[in-house]
Amino acid sequence: MDLNIKTREYTTVSEVSGPLMIVEGVEDVGYNEIVDIITPAGDARRGQVLEVREGFAVVQVFEGTSDLNTATTKVRFTGETARLGVSLDMLGRVFGGTGKPIDGGPEIIPDKELDINGNPMNPTAREFPAEFIQTGISTIDGTNTLVRGQKLPIFSGSGLPHNDLAAQIARHAKVVGEETEFAVVFAAMGITHEEANFFMRDFERTGALERVTVFMNLADDPATERIITPRMALTTAEYFAFEKGMHVLVILTDMTNYCEALREISAAREEVPGRRGYPGYMYTDLASLYERAGRMEGKEGSITQMPILVMPQDDITHPIPDLTGYITEGQIVLSRDLYRKGIYPPVDVLPSLSRLMSGGIGEGRTREDHSGVSDQLYSAYSEGRDLRDLMAVVGEEALTERDRKYLAFADEFENKFVTETKDEDRTIEETLTIGWELLSLLPEAELKRVKAEHIPKYHPAHK
Repeated sequence: MDLNIKTREYTTVSEVSGPLMIVEGVEDVGYNEIVDIITPAGDARRGQVLEVREGFAVVQVFEGTSDLNTATTKVRFTGETARLGVSLDMLGRVFGGTGKPIDGGPEIIPDKELDINGNPMNPTAREFPAEFIQTGISTIDGTNTLVRGQKLPIFSGSGLPHNDLAAQIARHAKVVGEETEFAVVFAAMGITHEEANFFMRDFERTGALERVTVFMNLADDPATERIITPRMALTTAEYFAFEKGMHVLVILTDMTNYCEALREISAAREEVPGRRGYPGYMYTDLASLYERAGRMEGKEGSITQMPILVMPQDDITHPIPDLTGYITEGQIVLSRDLYRKGIYPPVDVLPSLSRLMSGGIGEGRTREDHSGVSDQLYSAYSEGRDLRDLMAVVGEEALTERDRKYLAFADEFENKFVTETKDEDRTIEETLTIGWELLSLLPEAELKRVKAEHIPKYHPAHK
């Protein structure tokens, strides 16, 4: 018998239920400890300790519990938490949800091994995100600006083109005035083979793959694997950013599938459910992912996060988007109504928000008139949308000349500002120019949110 308790092998599996198994008679086992499992057929799997009580441990099996039994399954506790070997060679590579290469390339020779749960970032060491990121998409750059180090999720619905939008951002995201491109860490959780093929084809077609690291958990992969996939991706991003000084954009899709896996494991553990059956600790769990974005004092690199989630039944009050909105710094909301009109990207600027926008725009970052143009566009589009509803009730004849101008503005805003092609890459100058062209549809007396000195400088009528 091995005298080292940490590597003692057990054959005392008492129960296998869903993605979990219970091992009895264990000693000196820790929470989150990694477990090696030998199936009755002699195959090796890995698991993680989810719960420890006196005399037994609950183990989550990453590759699923099919073919495991209570008689001949062997379990070995390693005494270590989950770790990932990281290296700059990971750029341009594709990995499975557990961090193993699936692109046919060689195994990664690690520069170092890191705990996938990360290290807490000292709040006093955080630097405020304040550098404008140009995505090439006017509805983000102009009215819901993304800044370096921010976490800005995309709230989508089933069938909406969030994958196209994510791929477009991954291709075009850049900090204006700097030559360095973002390294992109892309983590997919529970996506279909069709979606996976779309992303890989897009990255290869545009040449973006050489600066992208992909972690791929597909819909037919074990749900429990989805719990560690984003942690693998964020560990890689932290290595690139804080040890190699790179600026990293992390795209996580689809967080709804991640939360469904959390709910599945919670149900298997027979925990008391919270809202809609999701575990009560889902807020804490999501925060442990989202809060790994940011900039750190004394470090050159940064991590910017864009999680993507599909809102069940397009319900923005559903627990997943609701909790995500509390933790993150705003949201980009895709609209089914705009999508039905044939508008791409169907970003609805009214419920969308970037809480850190004010720190990343203005003179020296974008342009001095950016804030005023954004506020005026938002206000005018909002009024135009309200007038559409009014016209449906009272008819167009009851509207004033001023009302008709705002109605026309709302239509032109959607057709010229919101609408772009999937390969278009607008500069912030182009976005603001389009904004001023739209504002010229309104009487100058209505432009109360832009500074008076900016009107003769940028208004098309004064050129």
